[in-house]
Amino acid sequence: MTGDSWHQHSAQETVELLETHLHRGLTSEEAKQRLAQYGPNELQERPRPTFWQLLLNQFKQFLVLILIVAALVSFFLGEYVEAGAIMAIVVLNAVLGVVQESKAEEALAALQKMAAPEAKVVRNGHVLTIPARSLVPGDLVILETGNYVPADMRLVEAVNLRIEEASLTGESVPVEKKAEGVLSPEAPLGDRHNMAFMGTLVSYGRGQGLVVTTGMRTQFGLIAEMIQSYEEEQTPLQVKLDQLGKWLGVGCLAICAIVFGVGIWEGRPVLDMFLTAVSLAIAAVPEGLPAVVTICLALGMQEMIRRHALIRKLPAVETLGSATAICSDKTGTITQNEMTAVQVYADSDLLYITGEGYRPEGELQEEDGSRAELRWYPSMRPLLQGGLLCSDARLERIESDDGGEPTWRIVGDPTEGALVVAAAKADLWRERVEQELPRVAEIPFDSERKRMTTIHRVLLDSTESKEIAAPELQTPYVAYVKGAPDVILDLCTHITEDGGVWPLDRAQRERILEMNEGLASNARRVLGVAYRPLEALLSNPSPEKVERELIFVGLIGMMDPARPEAKEAIEIARQAGIRTFMITGDYPNTAAAISREIGLVQHGDPVLSGADMDKLSDEEFAREVERTHVYARVSPQHKVRIVEALKGQGHVVAMTGDGVNDAPALKRADIGVAMGITGTDVSKETADMVLTDDNFASIVAAVEEGRIIYSNIRKFVYYLLSCNLGEILTIFLATLLRWDLPLTAIQLLWLNLLTDGAPALALGLEKGDPDIMEQPPRPPDEPVINRPMRRGIGVQTVAITAATLGAFLLGKRWFPDSLAAAQTMSFVTLSTSELLRAYTARSERYSVFRIGVWSNQYMQMSVAASIALLLAVIYIPFLDPIFNTAFMGLREWLVMAPLILLPATAAEITKLLERQRGVWQALA
Repeated sequence: MTGDSWHQHSAQETVELLETHLHRGLTSEEAKQRLAQYGPNELQERPRPTFWQLLLNQFKQFLVLILIVAALVSFFLGEYVEAGAIMAIVVLNAVLGVVQESKAEEALAALQKMAAPEAKVVRNGHVLTIPARSLVPGDLVILETGNYVPADMRLVEAVNLRIEEASLTGESVPVEKKAEGVLSPEAPLGDRHNMAFMGTLVSYGRGQGLVVTTGMRTQFGLIAEMIQSYEEEQTPLQVKLDQLGKWLGVGCLAICAIVFGVGIWEGRPVLDMFLTAVSLAIAAVPEGLPAVVTICLALGMQEMIRRHALIRKLPAVETLGSATAICSDKTGTITQNEMTAVQVYADSDLLYITGEGYRPEGELQEEDGSRAELRWYPSMRPLLQGGLLCSDARLERIESDDGGEPTWRIVGDPTEGALVVAAAKADLWRERVEQELPRVAEIPFDSERKRMTTIHRVLLDSTESKEIAAPELQTPYVAYVKGAPDVILDLCTHITEDGGVWPLDRAQRERILEMNEGLASNARRVLGVAYRPLEALLSNPSPEKVERELIFVGLIGMMDPARPEAKEAIEIARQAGIRTFMITGDYPNTAAAISREIGLVQHGDPVLSGADMDKLSDEEFAREVERTHVYARVSPQHKVRIVEALKGQGHVVAMTGDGVNDAPALKRADIGVAMGITGTDVSKETADMVLTDDNFASIVAAVEEGRIIYSNIRKFVYYLLSCNLGEILTIFLATLLRWDLPLTAIQLLWLNLLTDGAPALALGLEKGDPDIMEQPPRPPDEPVINRPMRRGIGVQTVAITAATLGAFLLGKRWFPDSLAAAQTMSFVTLSTSELLRAYTARSERYSVFRIGVWSNQYMQMSVAASIALLLAVIYIPFLDPIFNTAFMGLREWLVMAPLILLPATAAEITKLLERQRGVWQALA
């Protein structure tokens, strides 16, 4: 027997298959043998990587290996400061990586916490409480309100049993359980009413079940196995930067080798050319790249915290910015996960109830949005009052510790909670109403009857109470009945309308049923309310004696409402070129109604159920996933399949969720996003990012921040490469032309410190272009250095080389007897032109004047510090012989000024031409 087929067997068949007893349970000896056979009822964890394995992984990147070699060469050449700086960067990168990865997966631990620590079982005919890990298939387990289900079991008894399964199936309300009957083999997890699953919570009633699977074979175990089976994948940024590092490292080292070889061939001193080649290599290799990327991601993480997104894994900051698809769970993510009464039907009128969630603030409204007074509709008060009294839920106010706004919560069934809140909005509070109408008897809800009845004594002593007393309160006792509208209606003979009680005719019945159908088709969970005046309290109330000759009052339509900001967030995502998919365990009509309300789909758009998905091949589903945005009644395996299909289509997928059932898909997606308030520990520990306010709009804010971070990393790479290639080409051309070298080895190293340090980091702190959320997502396969950037790098390389060699030639002409003076002019021109180039690199498309020359304060500070270091080696006398520099007067600065401005001017012209190119391409 597989763990997925027990729902298709009757209780007696289950007893026979498990070789157990329906009343005595297993014997102690049988339980001992089965424990040895099946193992303990607990989740098992794969071995985690050791500290040394984590540390070794940090040094596998090609660029990091090059940096280590560069540091060793610098050390042996006596450049101890340079060697120390490079190794500091390498060590910092490794430490951050180990710290992050050592926070190994805690999802399994979170799953284990949800498992019940103890279980009440029947063994040898006696009721025992044993550790849940000792449960075995065949054990007879007793379930009571408040218990966590300790294993997967086939129910053999269910008395008013309701189990909260939202964390496993996504079902937004507790599921009614029935021990009788068998189900089809294809029944989805959420429809298996004769089963109880490990980790779910008994919210009402009691029952008994036979354990069918334990440990890793349970539905929880399958989720744990799925979570652990997925290997960590590199994010798009990690892949691209690793490729870029290899390309840069090999390319730069090859050019430096050529420079060294050409110099030797021309007869230059071997030691001088070796020092120059090594210095050029150190200057060319972007040792700042890993550090700047790490710092940008860390600072972006801090900004995201301010915007209610907590990042658990640094690369997730960038990955979310490249997302092309967001797969969102419905319950608690797009909706509020707070069942709310939104419509009421009484006195032949349909009214709306405003307000959100469990906060008792709102009012009755007409269809046109105007306020409706309770006194205008005589049947509304008994409708709301009946719903309140015929329920067990209670509304609690929780004061804030810091003096902020109080919060409200429901204790009890969420559906009954919606009735309590609706009554409170009409100023009908349970404490006051129960003083005048205390409950004296009840007939509990029964899944066969589909209704509940409470009987109340009428104590209306005050004048005010008598004035508002409805017809049902004119007798000593009154019975309120709530339940399925069609069932309630069949028990009614009369109806209240306009303050009176009238016989219920066929036309009224059809009108009520039509209204019920209309509400249900719009994803409303509908309850009917009726009452019956009683002259005396029956000694033994029974359904047959009480639930007859009822007087129909009205209908109450409830739903888990969409978050108010979800619609706007989805529209912003659409403008940003990001597709949103809603995935839920609820029924298709509920999913369709919510998705239409938030503007995700239109009438007629497809909604695919888990059963529909099972009928499609992978190729067919790959085509279907491109046109379907709403998925209903799905299992954890279905969610993973959706994510994998989207990834197969080239999407970068963000998956949001809050339940245990979301964990495998969160793990499989490019980035998993969990809910911080309503989310389970499992989803939080599995996810890359946690939303601290459970706000779907925060996902969009995180996407924006992710785009800004990636854009800033590109700006740094663009700036770094254009500067480094300019330096390489300068030395390379001078060597080929058999000129004196325009720069000495130590000047190259000092230049590396000036331009690759603080100015480059300042680029990582840019605020982003103003239209960053109006741009489409970048193609997932687009390299960091795309075609426009390659053109820009080419222009900058030529401009920087021309400016530097031009200054060198001028210096040679003005100071024919001083090579140091000519080299100083080229050194100053190259340094200052690269620092000015940093300003133009602040945006790839917009002019520096459009984004504001002085808007990045970090750029001002970093450039000022770099210029101060530059001037120090020119104007401090004792540094001249060390850096081989000469004094520069005003005349030299004036002559160098046009050359210094050349690269920045070329960059601005290039951006202008690229913008015009983009306009023409858009028009075409």
